[in-house]
Amino acid sequence: MFAQINRVEPPFWYAEMHNPELQIMIYGKNIAKYQISVSNSIPITNVQRTENPNYIFVTINTKNIPPKDFFLIFKEKEKVIFTKKYTLKQRRENSAQRKSYDASDMMYLLMPDRFSNGNPNNDGDASTTEKYNRESPGGRHGGDIQGIMNHLDYFQELGATTLWITPLCEDNDAHHSYHTYGQSDVYKIDPRYGTNEDYVRLASEMHKKNMKLVLDYVTNHWGLEHWMIKDLPTHNWINQFENYTQTNHKRTLVHDIHASKIDTKTCFDGWFVPLMPDLNQRNPLVLNYLTQNAIWWIEYANLDGFRVDTYNYAEPNAIAKWTKSITDEYPNFNIVGEISMRSQAQLSYWQKDSPIGKIQNFNSNLPSLMDFILSDELLSIFNEDEGGWGRGMEKIYDNFANDFLYPNVNNLLIFAENHDTHRVNHVYNNDIRKYKMTMAILATVRGIPQLYYGSEIGMAGNKDKSDEDIRQDFPGGWEGDSNNAFTKEGRTEMQNEYFDFTSKLFHWRKNKSAVHFGKMTHYIPENNVYVYFRYDSAGSVMVLINNSNETRTINTHRFQENIGNYKTGKDVITGQTIDVTKEITLEPKSVLILELNN
Repeated sequence: MFAQINRVEPPFWYAEMHNPELQIMIYGKNIAKYQISVSNSIPITNVQRTENPNYIFVTINTKNIPPKDFFLIFKEKEKVIFTKKYTLKQRRENSAQRKSYDASDMMYLLMPDRFSNGNPNNDGDASTTEKYNRESPGGRHGGDIQGIMNHLDYFQELGATTLWITPLCEDNDAHHSYHTYGQSDVYKIDPRYGTNEDYVRLASEMHKKNMKLVLDYVTNHWGLEHWMIKDLPTHNWINQFENYTQTNHKRTLVHDIHASKIDTKTCFDGWFVPLMPDLNQRNPLVLNYLTQNAIWWIEYANLDGFRVDTYNYAEPNAIAKWTKSITDEYPNFNIVGEISMRSQAQLSYWQKDSPIGKIQNFNSNLPSLMDFILSDELLSIFNEDEGGWGRGMEKIYDNFANDFLYPNVNNLLIFAENHDTHRVNHVYNNDIRKYKMTMAILATVRGIPQLYYGSEIGMAGNKDKSDEDIRQDFPGGWEGDSNNAFTKEGRTEMQNEYFDFTSKLFHWRKNKSAVHFGKMTHYIPENNVYVYFRYDSAGSVMVLINNSNETRTINTHRFQENIGNYKTGKDVITGQTIDVTKEITLEPKSVLILELNN
């Protein structure tokens, strides 16, 4: 009886949602030939058929309908041919008001395939094409959800409060599927990572430890192997050209008042790569499918936030609607978009309520942005030993001088590196002094700090060599690894030096409201030394960074407006008390973070 239906998506839904309209996609051979009704007097507000007879989209109104089972009824010539049960589930208590991540958190980014293999039994799966091959740098290495769960204590020891895990939904590409950005089923966890139930369990175990889980969502594209791409609901479900056309990646076209129509079309509608079909969010069916899928994962897995891949590659007005639909359901839910613009004005354009966007009557509704401008600087400045105009610490000073452009500067995701950049320890040739300066800035300036897995133990990687070089396996994540960096005893002396500094720094940060949401005053760098303060009514923190190769003695009189009546500062790493009333001496390539005391 039910062989006619291959898929129903969303597979179930929830009662008492802010938006009562639910569009159910039903897929099966010639399913559109049937008349459809719903039991229990649930009102149908729309039935949409497309040029593909294998799809039917049924919209129902769930307002005032309690959690219950009901039936989709399929008829032919008024005769019931078959029915399909559908369920409205009970939401968790206070689900809509869930708290998300913010500047009081430290986010840890990991790639699950490269982190830890907790369940070798799922290394391969008959339903997926690419098989386990840890010997291949670009192959599937076997890391999974259980491996992440096994190391929740490690994240806490490090000082992380939030996990951003690169996509976990099925990616059935034949090669290089480990990054999982070319998804083939967005309602199903890739079986090589585990099951949907495993993902829900991960969120639950994290919440027991007061940690937050962020899902990496992809709105711009799917993988070529996505089941729906193989049988498109409509021709314009994806953006198509007569011949394959790749995006020009020129994202300034979004706001360029001089842009040509062909360049703009290529920008929005061109494909990211040949294996990733570009979704057409202008199609209301596509936009609604993506919106409901995102909300389903939040509700089902009890998620705490999103990071959205290639956010500004999607059609701007459509992605703004997608974002607003989610934040209408969850007013406190944070969403950070990957927007790799290198101008503060262009980046600010994409933050919710931006005065820059308002010029063109555009509001992305996106709460948070990834600060790629700061990232670029953190991956270069500590190799610039000489300061001065446009060099060294002057660059970082100038970056913060443009913070006035952002409507919410505290809600920027700040990072030195991620899975698409050089690793910081490669750029700085594992000079731990430069690593410490980098981490100190991330821990003490405005925004939400994000760390990339393995850097806290000195892992390095050269993106120019390959993507896989910056996505190596975490040592100790596999049985038989000679180096287990998850434990103090298993780490090398160098790894412990990196880890201990990082852990102490971010544990200190956890309870410091001044560096979460406090004000900032900074001083023009002199001799490649940068000094700034973070402060609120609860206290003040003084940060001094000597980026030169010489010892510097700093006269503190210049900073009197922030030092005020404070007499000493406690070094947050060593615990040493330092007099701040006259002079402070800084070693070459060093940082000093002082909690000021009377």
